[in-house]
Amino acid sequence: MKIQWSPLAIDRVSEIAEYIALDNPSAASKWIDEIFDSTEKLLDFPSIGRVVPELQDKEIREVLKGNYRIIYRTDINIISILTVRHGRQILPIEEVKDEKSS
Repeated sequence: MKIQWSPLAIDRVSEIAEYIALDNPSAASKWIDEIFDSTEKLLDFPSIGRVVPELQDKEIREVLKGNYRIIYRTDINIISILTVRHGRQILPIEEVKDEKSS
């Protein structure tokens, strides 16, 4: 099993880290490490995340890290990280559905 990051998820992590770095560059670096560490745990426990409430699709789950949602899809041999969003943001369903159909 392996983890694959979508371009959207990479962009989101980058955007969030840039925002955090405006105040505290070292905190931004630490946050990035924590996000990637959180996803590595999925290799051993791919179903550890809860089903995304907006979707109710058992293949699309999320793990929470601080105030952020790491949304991913599980397949037989791959865990696809679809996006990373702040918990207070509305999840654009079309983003995740577009990623799911690709």
